[in-house]
Amino acid sequence: MANEKRSIHGQWSSSLAFILAATGSAVGLGNIWRFPYMLGENGGGAFLLVYLACVLLIGIPVMMAEISIGRRARQSPINALDSLAQEEGRTRNWRLLGWLGVLAGFFILSFYSVVAGWILDYTVKALLGAFEGLTVPQAEATFGHLLGSPWVLALWHTLFLLLCYAIVARGVEAGLERAVRWLMPLLFLMMLALVVYGMIYGDFARTLTFMFSPDWSRLSATGVLEAMGQAFFTLSLGMGAIMVYGSYLPSGASIPRTTIAIAVADTLIAITAGLAVFPVVFGELGEVSQKVGLIFHSLPVAFGGIPMGSLFGFLFFLLVSFAALTSGISLLEPITAYFVENRGWARPKAVGITGAIIWLLGLGSVLSFNAWSGFAPLAFLGATADGPGPFAGMTVFDILDGLTANVMLPLGGLGIAVFVGWMMKRQSVIEEIGLGDSGIFRTWWWLVRTLTPAAVVLILLNSVGVF
Repeated sequence: MANEKRSIHGQWSSSLAFILAATGSAVGLGNIWRFPYMLGENGGGAFLLVYLACVLLIGIPVMMAEISIGRRARQSPINALDSLAQEEGRTRNWRLLGWLGVLAGFFILSFYSVVAGWILDYTVKALLGAFEGLTVPQAEATFGHLLGSPWVLALWHTLFLLLCYAIVARGVEAGLERAVRWLMPLLFLMMLALVVYGMIYGDFARTLTFMFSPDWSRLSATGVLEAMGQAFFTLSLGMGAIMVYGSYLPSGASIPRTTIAIAVADTLIAITAGLAVFPVVFGELGEVSQKVGLIFHSLPVAFGGIPMGSLFGFLFFLLVSFAALTSGISLLEPITAYFVENRGWARPKAVGITGAIIWLLGLGSVLSFNAWSGFAPLAFLGATADGPGPFAGMTVFDILDGLTANVMLPLGGLGIAVFVGWMMKRQSVIEEIGLGDSGIFRTWWWLVRTLTPAAVVLILLNSVGVF
């Protein structure tokens, strides 16, 4: 049975609150447009089946392991791994795994807040009717003008972090839980409204073919690795957020059930996002462009050319803003919890100091798109007389993005699987997971000890360009 300790930071009032919070952490900017695009470009239903298998075999086992660490220790990730390592008779160096996750979240938030600022800017633009009659060249020029305006980017970057600060500073029940109880249901409702809108005014039939028609010939080995990586990254694994949220989970809550609920909700939201976005794009433009081009070039043009486009364009960007905010607060919480525990700081002080450092670091990402666009701080590494090194041309934004996504998060997920699967006593894990020594537990135990770590190593190697 799970321990009866309670985190000094508070506790979720119910399993549902935890599911909403963890789903909010998992659902971010990438879910809304990257996953549906990957689905369509890699064989539709074929990619979806591989992705679901990867969620089952990689995502869910690692998430269960990460939640179990958090709930058993009832502390922030660094202290959780430190105390559990001592409890299990292991070296205290395992706390470095906690530092890895917390620092990954710290770095991610510094540039994530800049990208979230783009979304806030476009939310206001949609509200003011700036998309009406917009052409593709005009949309590209509008986005280029935004990126070329450091003061505007810095303003939105600051506003987004202040929103995160206001929520996290209030604590678990009054801040985090109250926010997700409002934001997540609103996100679901807005997404459903956008799907209905797409069915009426867009090309819904083509969207269904694009996203769900299985075409195994279009699913390459690279596509399989991308499905593995998406299954891992989409659940916010390896960055400390799920671990610290798990430390607030009530003792009687089932870790397997809540994990499955989060994975199902995250996947449904990603699929529903595609059903909301692509009908509008196909119906108005006839084709899609990748990643940034889709959300900042194609969508404004598409919304600007159909009935009530300004209203539903505003709803869409507001929806993505909510998704970004729920992810942002989960990234800020682990480092905040650490300083509250280790320095005795009040939450507002802990959030204020860490938020200020994140804000300052984020200015490097702001400038990466304008004044520092030609500045590659690590260009000297690996450079020889024969040519530039691997970091040539990489801005501050590129370095932070590549370091966290390609190295820190996979290493964090691998470390979590190894710690729970090999460093913790089997009985300790049985007590926390709550399945007894059943066949389901033994299957999960085998996955987290063998198949899952091997798969995460493949994700890591693919992320750094080995494959």
